Amino acid sequence: MSFIHVDKNSDFPIQNLPYGIFSTCDEPRRRVGVAIGEQILDLSVIRHLFTGPFLSSNQDVFNQPTFNKFMALGHNAWTEVRHFLQKLLSMPEPLLKDNKELREKAFVLQSKAILHLPADIGDYTDFYSSKDHATNVGIMFRGKDNALMPNWLHLPVGYHGRASSVVVSGTPIRRPRGQIRPNDDQPPIFEASKLLDIELEMAFFVGPGNNLGNPIPIHKAHEHIFGMVLMNDWSARDIQKWEYVPLGPFLSKNFGTTISPWIVPMEALMPFVLPNPVQDPVPLPYLRDESDYTFNINLDVSIQGDGMKESVSICKSNFKYMYWTMKQQLTHHTVTGCNVRPGDLLASGTISGPDPGSFGSMLELSWRGSKPIDLGNGHTRTFLKDGDTVVITGTAVKRLSYWIWTVFWNYSACSVEDQV
Repeated sequence: MSFIHVDKNSDFPIQNLPYGIFSTCDEPRRRVGVAIGEQILDLSVIRHLFTGPFLSSNQDVFNQPTFNKFMALGHNAWTEVRHFLQKLLSMPEPLLKDNKELREKAFVLQSKAILHLPADIGDYTDFYSSKDHATNVGIMFRGKDNALMPNWLHLPVGYHGRASSVVVSGTPIRRPRGQIRPNDDQPPIFEASKLLDIELEMAFFVGPGNNLGNPIPIHKAHEHIFGMVLMNDWSARDIQKWEYVPLGPFLSKNFGTTISPWIVPMEALMPFVLPNPVQDPVPLPYLRDESDYTFNINLDVSIQGDGMKESVSICKSNFKYMYWTMKQQLTHHTVTGCNVRPGDLLASGTISGPDPGSFGSMLELSWRGSKPIDLGNGHTRTFLKDGDTVVITGTAVKRLSYWIWTVFWNYSACSVEDQV
């Protein structure tokens, strides 16, 4: 229990304590904070309280406009900070609770805060790690007999995305224009995408990273995974169809990728760990991992369009459906000696489950536009319309005897606007 009031339905109990970058109208300086209940604890105000062995000489990491320097400190420092914060915010601890002057400076209402991108993202890699999603897309474009490409079950397939267009939740996304080929027997035309889609994803931030030429082994990968965010990797399917052969997505993905402002640390998620999926064939030795690193995180996607009073859920999925784990993704990414750096972002790829209601993209939910998605009251979608708002939530719930331990994400909301 925290001395800060936390409603039982709050997204931010003391078991969560996600990290975010915020500012206020009164103080436009961007600073680091932790969400608790309806409040944000400003770590720049209380940085002098971090006197443990790893933070006593690194208190300045909490006086930065991003989390990159904190991420770079590594797993032991992250653990020290989280344990100290849980103690500091607990009911019995007087250090902050009984210091009225410091408390008034250190806490900011979330309703008065402006949330920002939590890191300076140097590189962004998007994987393709949901077997159900890859199978569905393969069936659509290649048929059941060739649904998965020969390499898919042997390695985490991925591609390098565009880091500059990763934006924080709430940033409007404009419908992209590009080359599309509506008729296969006609030349391409240039116009606004008509098949604008969402991709339900999660992503993780890299911590210390590695030096060029030194891969991160699978048994060390966890020490380099700082925490997770929700992600919507917007996709223009008609642009993608024309451009992706032979090198994959380019303009169809580079116009915008949205992440939630709060990073949930991995330690908050460990109570929700599940056994890893059975991988057949068994991966090569460098990808084999005996420790569980799959997580039970319920995911929901809803849409609210013009003329709709509230958002309507179109997908209920779960992060546990991923075939390749985050540790396998990171290890595979660096096995060549590629160096990753603090603040780099690695995404899951679209998260789809085994049944139609758990498909994580409108491409699958509408099956290439052949099955309209019913939003009620006469509203339907096959792909996104101008003015639509997409809301993504993630919730981890663990039932322990007579109580429920829950970790929530703040929703990720983004809208599609007319092309100017």
